[in-house]
Amino acid sequence: MAPPRRTAAPALSRGKYNYTEETLTGRLSCPHCDGKFKPQGFKKHEATCKKCADIEREQETFGLEYNKDQQQARRKARKLMTLPESIAGPSQPESANNSQFADDSNIPPAASSLADPMDVDLNNDEGYDGNENVDVSVFNQPGDVEPAASSQRPIEFKTEYHPSSGRELLHQAFDEFRANAHDTAEPLPVDEEPWHPFTSRANFEFAEIALDAALNKSHIDGLLSLIARIAGGQVKITLKNDADFRQALRSASTQVTMFTKHDITVPYKRQERVYQVHALPIWEWVLDLLENPLLAPHFAWDAQRVFKHNGTGFERFYDEPWTADRWWDVQSNLPQDIRAVPLCLIVYADKTRLSSHGTVKGYPVVVRCANLPVHIRNGEGIGGGRVVGLLPIVAEDANEEGKTGFTNLKRVIWHESFAVFLELVAQYSKTGYAHKCFDQILRWLFPILLILSADYEEQCMMSLIRGHHSKCPCPVCIVPIDELHDLSKSFRLRSMQDTIAALDVYEKSKTCGEELLKALGLRPIKNVLWIVAHSDPHDAISLDRLHALHLGIWKHLFNELKKILKYLGREAESSFEEGIANFPRWRKCSHFNTVIHMSFSDGNKMQDLSRQSLYSALTILKQSDSPEGHRLLCLISSYLQLDSYIGLDVHTTSTLDAIEAELLVFNDALKDYVQCAAESSIEDLRLDWDFPKVHLWKHVTRDIRMKGVVRNYTTRPNEKLHGPLKEAYKRQSNGKDVAQQILHVNQNRFAVGLLRGRVDAFDKQRNFEDEEIDDADTMYEDNPNPAAAQGHIQLGSPQQLKSIQDIENTCSPTDRAFQDFRRKFSTFLNASLPGYGYELRRWITLPANFQICEYCYLKVHYESTVDWKQVTDYLRCNPSFHGHPRYDCALIQLTPERSVFAKLILMFKCHLPDIGSFDFALVQPYTAGTGFSRRTDRDFKLTRVKAAPRANSIFVPLASFIRGAVLYPDPVHQGEFTVVDHIDSDMFLRMKTWAHHTIRQCKSLSLPSIKV
Repeated sequence: MAPPRRTAAPALSRGKYNYTEETLTGRLSCPHCDGKFKPQGFKKHEATCKKCADIEREQETFGLEYNKDQQQARRKARKLMTLPESIAGPSQPESANNSQFADDSNIPPAASSLADPMDVDLNNDEGYDGNENVDVSVFNQPGDVEPAASSQRPIEFKTEYHPSSGRELLHQAFDEFRANAHDTAEPLPVDEEPWHPFTSRANFEFAEIALDAALNKSHIDGLLSLIARIAGGQVKITLKNDADFRQALRSASTQVTMFTKHDITVPYKRQERVYQVHALPIWEWVLDLLENPLLAPHFAWDAQRVFKHNGTGFERFYDEPWTADRWWDVQSNLPQDIRAVPLCLIVYADKTRLSSHGTVKGYPVVVRCANLPVHIRNGEGIGGGRVVGLLPIVAEDANEEGKTGFTNLKRVIWHESFAVFLELVAQYSKTGYAHKCFDQILRWLFPILLILSADYEEQCMMSLIRGHHSKCPCPVCIVPIDELHDLSKSFRLRSMQDTIAALDVYEKSKTCGEELLKALGLRPIKNVLWIVAHSDPHDAISLDRLHALHLGIWKHLFNELKKILKYLGREAESSFEEGIANFPRWRKCSHFNTVIHMSFSDGNKMQDLSRQSLYSALTILKQSDSPEGHRLLCLISSYLQLDSYIGLDVHTTSTLDAIEAELLVFNDALKDYVQCAAESSIEDLRLDWDFPKVHLWKHVTRDIRMKGVVRNYTTRPNEKLHGPLKEAYKRQSNGKDVAQQILHVNQNRFAVGLLRGRVDAFDKQRNFEDEEIDDADTMYEDNPNPAAAQGHIQLGSPQQLKSIQDIENTCSPTDRAFQDFRRKFSTFLNASLPGYGYELRRWITLPANFQICEYCYLKVHYESTVDWKQVTDYLRCNPSFHGHPRYDCALIQLTPERSVFAKLILMFKCHLPDIGSFDFALVQPYTAGTGFSRRTDRDFKLTRVKAAPRANSIFVPLASFIRGAVLYPDPVHQGEFTVVDHIDSDMFLRMKTWAHHTIRQCKSLSLPSIKV
């Protein structure tokens, strides 16, 4: 009952804002938050506060019921352990580390129908009787029932170690392969003060932030002064000024090897030219790695040949460098009477512009250790790439530029300077270096240059070939320049021995030698890389996917595409850009609004653009309207196939065979396009495709067999290290003695990174020791609304609870997917729950006020078909995600035999009293028939699906989601979509088998067909 009103005295007449003193100074207490507020606006606050409190209570009640039902579901699941497979709960992964989320055998089977329902509702509310004829037999089970124990997986992997390792042939099941490979029986010793020589952890963390932010002197002094005033009497940061900061950094830098300056003298035209090299000897950096206890367990020393069972036999696969042939061959050539192993180095060098106007340049050299796993080697931590110095840059001279002698001078300077980096590396490559490894085995390490990671221009510098205008411009083989376009032909490979022999001829007779060197496309200069044993630069040079493909071949193909669209007119250009703008948004995929009149230098954006352009141009460049455009799209389609194959993180003999076959397809498509372009009336179409980047991927399968997958030698992580150098020049140098200043900053960053690794290990060890597992009840009390995670799916972004009738009333007038929402969901529950292991004694009829909790975000964890590791897709079901509606698509397991694509409409969690809580989604299945296969789909290897009407929306458990998907809408055929299989490697491999498998299932079950 509301409290009685007090009788107030008659108020004097006053203006609209002429409040009484009681109104201006009085305070009213809010019954919901206990806060005191002025009378003005109190009613509005009270209403808002009440609404928030009601929502909070609803969420808390829902969370408690959810947790209670989860416990009940687990108890029921244990009773269902002996159920037949047809009605057992979904199989869940044993652990997140094993990433068994997407195994088709783990997808829950279809639910069975309820045979004898009883017409009794839950809350005595009038509802549907459930007798509607709705087919729900194709739905899967939700993921909140724990599975029965799965049978032990068979032997799937075989590892053959190099004979000199003394290790036996190893057979392993899936869960054992490379699992806990670096765990130790006893924890590593932890430094109690890992931030030393900083006097405190706070000082170290401040220094780390200051370096990352590239603060200058005034910034640091001002920030420290502010922190000191704020901290007051709580002294945690003892640094007082920039001088203290610099002194602490100098102390930290003493723990790593310092850069030194060297003078290189080179004669040119009877003059001695002196150039400065700032370098850190590579071997000193290697010793820093070997002595780091955090990295020691991760080094791989012995060559391996690894195999995986493919159902019929063991098939060899390649990923890390030590699984490839080059490592094996080198180890076979090392001394056999000692434990000799290769210490393999990856070397990168390239010029970069330090200043925005390009007048100040740097020439960094980056080294990585191939003995470390790729996630460490290509990461940003202490085991990642290290800038070991800067090479000198020869100043441009208008009087000398273009002359052979001046061009050779630049190469002589490069190789003379690089000798500084190879001090001791060359020596130990012949004698070996004794080192007791983490496993307490004394090994002799022989450093070699396994991989040279560089773009084409830098490959020419490293291999000392004459470049793209020479008679043989390939750094790997002796292909004539006029044969670069023909990928069907193979030519003799280059070798260090052949180059040395040619230089011997040149030293004896310059006339004969120069003629021979020109014929081979070589410079008359000795290669400094020869001083490192077992290191042939022609073998070490590797395909760089970034520059050869995304900034190479694709750049030329896109230019051709823009020429053809321009010829067809503005309408064609506008349609293409509209198609690009309408491309579905996806995480880590750039979205473009305009591309025709823009140029991109970012290789990642060019890669994303290549994935989108084919689908956007399909309806524009038809054979009848533009023969040149159609031929070009065939060429682009083959390019995308090759790019996706080459980018796989694990290669098998089958995928390597597929690359070699597709190279021939690309070769034929290129010939067809050139012939069509020659007969075309479109001006400036490229007819000459004899340039090195068209030819370089001819050697990619050899690279993979010799050195592992392409991410082992990509330049992407190395070019990322240019950023800190540019930032150091811009914000932490005065423009003088640039090399010394930016390397000094780089040295500090590396030293702080070393300390960061120690601090992280310290925190990890302490957290592990302090970790205690709370019981379920305690956890629920602490967190009344836990994360909605079930098995391989995790919901996020919960919305306010809504009644099922409100959702139907609000959405059904504008979206037919919500028609009869309440009745359809009720029927679905009654038909599916018995198949999930729940015994229903009464027919479930949902009351009008039955509440569900909508979610707008979903994580789907699944096992990648590429490398068998866990991958996560992030799906959105949001009417306004960054200002745009976004309803993603997914691949779901509709029946045990059939997986289909579907579009998210609604994701929600619901609670059924006395039964449990469930995660469901309302989706629009893409299962409608598309008719006969179109020639366009066959020509471009497309998979086409068609959406069922929105009124035919269905409910599915979220546990049936396999992974996310991107479907491009066909602008001509209403309701039809093309599966974007190039969106990532896993989808690319899945679609190689999915479409054909689906067609077979459709025929056997008389279901609608899918176009491929």
